[in-house]
Amino acid sequence: MSYNLTPYHLITQYQAVQTRLKSACQLAQRPLSSVKLLAVSKTKPIEAIETLAQAGQLAFGENYVQESLTKIAQRPDLEWHFIGPIQSNKTKPIAEHFAWVHSVDRLKIAQRLSQQRPNHLPPLNILLEVNISAQPSKAGFTPQEVIDNMATISALPHLVVRGLMAIPEPASTLDAQRQPFAQMHALLKTLQTAHPELPLDTLSMGMSGDLEAAILEGATLVRIGTDIFGARDYPKNA
Repeated sequence: MSYNLTPYHLITQYQAVQTRLKSACQLAQRPLSSVKLLAVSKTKPIEAIETLAQAGQLAFGENYVQESLTKIAQRPDLEWHFIGPIQSNKTKPIAEHFAWVHSVDRLKIAQRLSQQRPNHLPPLNILLEVNISAQPSKAGFTPQEVIDNMATISALPHLVVRGLMAIPEPASTLDAQRQPFAQMHALLKTLQTAHPELPLDTLSMGMSGDLEAAILEGATLVRIGTDIFGARDYPKNA
């Protein structure tokens, strides 16, 4: 896994993202504490993760199961989030090793994660992935499917539904970026009203190119990779 960013440049870029996050919260008139930064470390080496952990970044997002298990074994004390597409045959290691899963895109995946979460671990925090832009190539529930399935999924043992995740279709203007995020916020509000017994407190949305729009529309967690770690070096077997 090649990686050329020096620790100094990595920390510089991380601090720049923190500054951008602070500015976005000020623009949205929200406290900085209301938005969590998830450093997306897929394809990046454990040394880069160690550098950020020493700087106080403790939550990391991974997309590839085998790659992430190696990192988790070296730093089990960090908070690990699985954010990539989930194949049915990969649910067991995800259920066993992660604290959060953002990409639960169908009922079958939630059921498998529930069945395979070890009893000795805390419940697995999950987010339901919403195909908010209705893209044919994207996985995820429709908004109506989220509403229809919430009661069933939230009743599964060993899981806690914490909210929603989305990756909207790219847009070139701030206003256009805000529209799907606003729809996500409204959907979460609908679910909170219908299920006051659930801790639905998380909106995972916004990445390097649109974090300002996401924060303006209520994101509580933004997933930033490229702007922290630089361009990704995708493994050939990913």
